[in-house]
Amino acid sequence: MKWKIVLLPIAVLAPLALIAWGGLRLYKTGSVVRTGPDLPTTTVKRSDVTFTVTAKAELEGGDSEMLSAPMTGGSQLVLTALRSPGELVKVGDVVAQFDTTEQEFKLKEAEADLAESEQQVIQAQADSQAKAEEAQYELAQAKADLRQAELEARRNPLLAAITARQNTLAVEAARDKLRQLEHDIPNRQANSSAGIAIQEAARNKAKMQAETARRNIDSMTLKSRRAGYVNVQQNMSGNMIFDGMKLPMLQVGDTIHPGMPIVQIPDLSNWVAVARIGELDRGHLAVGQKADIRIIAVPEKKYAGRIKDIGGTAGPPWDRHFDCRISIDNPSPELRPGMSANIVLTTDTLRNVAWVPAQAVFESDGRSFVYLRSGTGFVPADIKVARSSESQVVLTGLKDGAVVAMANPSEQDKKAGAGGAMQAIPK
Repeated sequence: MKWKIVLLPIAVLAPLALIAWGGLRLYKTGSVVRTGPDLPTTTVKRSDVTFTVTAKAELEGGDSEMLSAPMTGGSQLVLTALRSPGELVKVGDVVAQFDTTEQEFKLKEAEADLAESEQQVIQAQADSQAKAEEAQYELAQAKADLRQAELEARRNPLLAAITARQNTLAVEAARDKLRQLEHDIPNRQANSSAGIAIQEAARNKAKMQAETARRNIDSMTLKSRRAGYVNVQQNMSGNMIFDGMKLPMLQVGDTIHPGMPIVQIPDLSNWVAVARIGELDRGHLAVGQKADIRIIAVPEKKYAGRIKDIGGTAGPPWDRHFDCRISIDNPSPELRPGMSANIVLTTDTLRNVAWVPAQAVFESDGRSFVYLRSGTGFVPADIKVARSSESQVVLTGLKDGAVVAMANPSEQDKKAGAGGAMQAIPK
């Protein structure tokens, strides 16, 4: 019974509250707001509407040549010379140099080892030649001894038995010695050849080390393979990098890791503007869309371009963005790497559509509406937004030429008494 007593008033009051809320909403929606003559207004226009995306960009040459620190195997390199940013270079000009002290020491050490190895090879070859000649002499001597013993053995029938036996034993001994020499000489030659090969391997190793040191020394001088302007890269060695962080450019004396980018030389016949654009505009852009480009340093010229490439999205959740590369169709000699530019990308054009300025459209409770002139005041009128930008809203639901308010009439009336109607114009 207690629960019934509590629930009964709620069951009765709830429908009444819903009816009252609906009536109040209907009253607010359809009520006419009267205002003074200073309220700014506009009319619903019909024409072609072009939607654009604007962004800041920085110039760089397309298909750039990137010069990086050599992979010398060392842990660190020191810059001893570097061209200034924006400096013009020709093909073959030295752009950057690194300290070669360590590699020069390795070169001298390798050259000393090479010279020693050369002498050891010569010595091994001489020893092998001497041993070969000695073996040939021994072989000739053994053959002569066998021949002499055989001649003495021919006299055996005329000699005493013991003397004849001695001659026979002498022939067998000479024959065994010759046989052993003929077997040993190839082995001696193989050993001599092996000794020479070992020394030659040591020489080749020292030669390779010297050549490697020379190549490393040559690679520590970075030369341009094309004419252009020097674009010095940021120093990413030993720095903690955060998103959006501007790192210092490389300079003489900096310690560099092997393989790190040092200098970029853009192709001046193929300029590119790199723009950083918010993630919300990604769906409106596509490769090939036209772009109007204004170079801040060259304000008197207009440049045209097209989207060449759209990069991947990056950045923290509160600042998601992507890089958009825009090729410049009509470059001029005044352009330089790093120049700032304002980009206007044409994303779409809607033909013969009704539109109003974005300031005339309001949103509340999930609906879009305008304040439409009706009699002596303005009444909220729901509309359907087809597409919108920062400055224009394409809509349906209103007649062409209809007059709508550019500010909330109710707020304009309140502010008019405090300081004039112009305070109600949105900024």
